Amino acid sequence: MKKDLGVQPALYTMPVLMIATYNEDDTVDVMNMAWGGICARNMVALNIGRAHKTAKNIEARGAFTLSIADVAHLDESDYFGIASANQVADKFARTGMTSVKSARVDAPVVEQYPVTLECSVVEMQDQPYGLRVLGKIENVLADEAVLTEDGKVDPAKLNAFAFDQFQSGYYALGEKCGQAWESGKRFA
Repeated sequence: MKKDLGVQPALYTMPVLMIATYNEDDTVDVMNMAWGGICARNMVALNIGRAHKTAKNIEARGAFTLSIADVAHLDESDYFGIASANQVADKFARTGMTSVKSARVDAPVVEQYPVTLECSVVEMQDQPYGLRVLGKIENVLADEAVLTEDGKVDPAKLNAFAFDQFQSGYYALGEKCGQAWESGKRFA
C-alpha cells in the first residue's frame, strides 16, 4: 500500500551540480545545487534563487561552468552548499581547491572536479517559482583518468554522487545495471 506524502520535491536521484562563477573582484564562487540539468542536447537549465550570489555573478558575466561533483571532493562540495558567498566571501579559498580561467567562457574551471561543462548564458527567465537560467554548453572538459579508451566518460571512474531529496543524503553512483535502449527490447 502506498502512503500519501503530500507535496514535496520527491525525485530521486538529483544531480549534485557545482556552479562556478567569478565575483565582481574576480575571485571564485562555487555553489552546490541540485535543481538543474540537461534540457537539450547542447543546453542546461538551472533553477536558482535570484538572491544567490551565483545568480548575480551569472547575470553580470554571462557565463558559468557546471561541474559534476565526485566522492573524493564530497566535503568541499557540501561546504559550497552550506556557505553563502553573500556572507562568506572567501568560501572557495577556504576549501583549498584551485581553478583556472576557462578558455571559452568568462568563468572558472575548478581543477579538482573531473568533468566540467563550460556554459554561456542564453537566457535568464524570471518565473513565479524562481530564476531559470538557460546556458549553452560551449565545451565539455574531462580528466583523462575518467575516460574510457574510446574517449567517453566512464561513470564508474567518475565516482559521482547524487543528492537524495527524501533524507538529504548523498549517494555514490557508478555501478552499471542495464543498457539504455537495449535492456527493454524483450517487450518489443
